[in-house]
Parts: sequence; structure tokens; C-alpha cells
Amino acid sequence: MAMASRLWASKAASYLKISTFNRGFASVVKDLRYADSHEWAKIEGNSATIGITDHAQDHLGDVVYVELPEVGTDVTQGSGFGAVESVKATSDINSPVSGKVIEVNEELSSSPGLINGSPYENGWIIKVEMSNTDEVKSLMDCDQYSKFCEEEDAH
Repeated sequence: MAMASRLWASKAASYLKISTFNRGFASVVKDLRYADSHEWAKIEGNSATIGITDHAQDHLGDVVYVELPEVGTDVTQGSGFGAVESVKATSDINSPVSGKVIEVNEELSSSPGLINGSPYENGWIIKVEMSNTDEVKSLMDCDQYSKFCEEEDAH
């Protein structure tokens, strides 16, 4: 029955020109930019809020600890600034942009599961004042990132 209703919903969505994803595929957010190491950046002027994607948290499993940098730390595009520890693995978090950390999400110290439950909102990790806003151009948009994830999962 569930398969039939999913098929119906999919047909209805295609008829209405709405895109749908099975839960097997993680969600992406339109206005964010994405790195191939599965971090997202929300760009506002010359600052960027950074976190890990739904795809990344889904593969990690339940997050039990987040290693956060200090405010004032310099980060470099593509380089690690912290780590996320889950029941399955520990994974480095790379910065999608270069700059200086201006805020860290202290909530993650006591509630690391926010990364699982709200990866794009309450589970943000750091805010960075970007030193080079042109770096954003090298990041993927939501459509490119969705395709990247589909191809990666196919291997």
C-alpha cells in the first residue's frame, strides 16, 4: 500500500511539476552553497554560516560530539576546522570558505544531536567573516549538489 501511495504521490507531483525525493535521498536547501566534502554555507554579505549537510549527517548516524574551533580562528577553504563524532565514525569538518570564525554554535556542546535533527537551521556549526567572497563561486548550488550526491551514492 505504501508503495502505491508513494507512486501516486510521485505521479501527482510530476503532473503538478513539483520535485519530490524519496527519504532515501537527503534534503537540500535552495539558497545554500555546497562543498564536495558535504558542508553547506549560507552566504549573507561577507559572512557565511556553515554546517554539514543532511546527506552527511544521514551517513554519519547519530552525532554524539562536535569539536568546535575558537572564535577568532582563521579557516581556509577546503581545510578542516573541527570534527563531528557519531556512533559510526569521526569525520573532519572542512570550511567551504576562507576567513575568520566570528561565532560558534555553543548549543552543539550540550546538544550535538541538533546536527541530525536540524542540519540546516539549529545544527549550524560556525559563522565566518569571509576573506575572499569570490570563493563562493567554486561551491555547488542545490541542483549541482543533489546530482553530486546521487552520483556518489551510486558508487
